[in-house]
Order: sequence, then C-alpha cells, then structure tokens
Amino acid sequence: MDKAIGMASLDSRILLEIIRTQAEVAKAGVDLGTVMDIVAKQSQQLTRAAGAVVELAEDDDMVYRAASGIAERQLGLRLKLNTSLSGTCVRERQILQCIDSETDTRVNRDACRRVGLRSMIVVPLNHLDTTVGVIKVMSAEVGAFSKSDIQILHLMSDLIAAAMFHATRFESNELYWRATHDALTGLANRALYYDRLRQSLALAKRHDERLAILNVDMDGLKPINDTLGHRAGDAALKEMASRISAECRQSDTLARMGGDEFAMILPRVTDTRAVEQYCARVSENISRAPWKFDNQTLKLRASIGYAVFPDDSEDMDDLIELADQAMYQIKRVNKASLPN
Repeated sequence: MDKAIGMASLDSRILLEIIRTQAEVAKAGVDLGTVMDIVAKQSQQLTRAAGAVVELAEDDDMVYRAASGIAERQLGLRLKLNTSLSGTCVRERQILQCIDSETDTRVNRDACRRVGLRSMIVVPLNHLDTTVGVIKVMSAEVGAFSKSDIQILHLMSDLIAAAMFHATRFESNELYWRATHDALTGLANRALYYDRLRQSLALAKRHDERLAILNVDMDGLKPINDTLGHRAGDAALKEMASRISAECRQSDTLARMGGDEFAMILPRVTDTRAVEQYCARVSENISRAPWKFDNQTLKLRASIGYAVFPDDSEDMDDLIELADQAMYQIKRVNKASLPN
C-alpha cells in the first residue's frame, strides 16, 4: 500500500491522533511493552473497534502481548499459529480481513467466540526481514471495518516496527524480553504475568495443587513523587521490586503491573496459612530497613492481598478480583494507621 495515498485519504482528525500516538511511542523509548499497549489502545479507538490486540509469534504459538477492550481479559492467551487467522497473517505477511468469523474457515472459531468477536482486521508486524506478530482489531458485529480502518492499522504497525528496530537491533530473544518485561524494574510485565498465570493455573488443575496469587500495592508513592520528584519515585519502585524479589522462590513469578502495582504467582503452596506467613515476610522485608535517597530517609510500605486456587475460586478472573479486594482492605487499614 502506498503510505502517502493512504494518509491523504484519512480524516485530518485521525491523522492528528496518529501523530499524537507517534509522540507517545517516542516517549516510551525502548519499552516495547508500553509501546504495544499504546498502539493497541489507539488502534481500537481510531477504528472504533470493540477491542484490539498485539500478538507476537513465539515458537508455535500466537500470544496476546497487549490488549484493550473486549480482548483485555484475554491478555496472555495463546493460540496455535497454524490454526488462527493471525498465524496465517504471519506466514503470508499480508493484511487479512475477516467479515464474519462464523463463516470464515481461516479463523479459530472457538477463540473468536471466547473473545466475543465476529469480524476483524489482522495486519503483520515486520521486524527486519521477519514477521514477528500482528496487530488485530475486532468487533462483535459482522463486517464492521472499512478500507480506512485498514489504512490506519497499516500506519500503526509501522509505529511498532520502528520501536522494535530501536529496542533491539540483532537478537530476537532481546525483542521478546523487551516485549514481556518492565523497562524500569526488569520484572515481568502485565502481559507476561497473565500468560504465566494461565499456564500456572492449568498446571495446578492438572496436578491437583494449590496456587496463590498476591496483589501488592506500594503505599505512599504519590507523596514521594510530589515531594522528591519522579526520579525518586522511580528509584523507590526499583527498591520495592528488589525487596520483594528477595523473598521469591525460583518457581515464583513477580511482575510490575503498572504504576505502584505489583503481582505475584506462587505455585505449589501448601495451605492458606503458609500464604499468610509468606505475605507477612514480604511485608516485613519491604518495611524493615529505611530507604535513603538524596540524603532523605524514607520508610517503604506495601499493602498485600491474596487469593488461593482452588480454595477461594477456580476462575482466574475471580481470583484476581478477590486478591484485589483483600489488598484494598489491607490498604485501608494501613492508611488509617499512618500519622496525620
């Protein structure tokens, strides 16, 4: 597609939004996970889609690495490359459109029903000489997308391609790392967390084991940012990540979910009491030693909530919600105990 012709035929409002997106992507720098989140959200908005996703090809799978709208709850979803429209897009390196998923033989119909989509556009993401993934927008309606939407996605795919070029110039494993890890702390990012949670829950079900998820919210990040600046806030987040990591087993997953939020997956836990004791150890390690920054001495604290599979629920979304509720309950208690 001739990019100049494509851009000329687009509405000026849309072009301004794409330019604004370019600026956001530039600010994100080499943080490929953030770039993919930005592009997924903007692709959904600009095409008036019900959802959007950035999928990366990893071995024999297509993996949802960034998602918005109706696709957001499927973050981390894995589909076989050879049985999905996204996989076909990667193999053929062509833009593909599905008018109706119920009649299109190229699509994974079960996956479409799970997400709740009927029509979609899939655009390849090219990095160097390889197609490494796709951008996909989706709608619950049949035939929801136009030629203008294809032009928009073509331009958005170039934004991610440029970020891929700057994020990693030679190594495909570095590309994967940048797509799945938080640039500030080096921890797993939100997309990788959900991917691992799905896999960990499947293993726990298969082997009849308990699994715990922890939601950890750093207390007091905003005052640090407001009084000492964002450089101090970033340093505090890195210190928080380090103190939590010190209590992690090799089998555990610790992720930064964004902002002041962290999350953990603890496979093969014995019982609820063991999880409570673990939360207490993490909390103690976070707050035990004062933290110093530019001659300022501060105390780090966190609120931790948890949920256990299968005791509390066998559903992933329910477990996340229960852990979140427990965390906010602890946060209210912690806030009430702070001096005015």
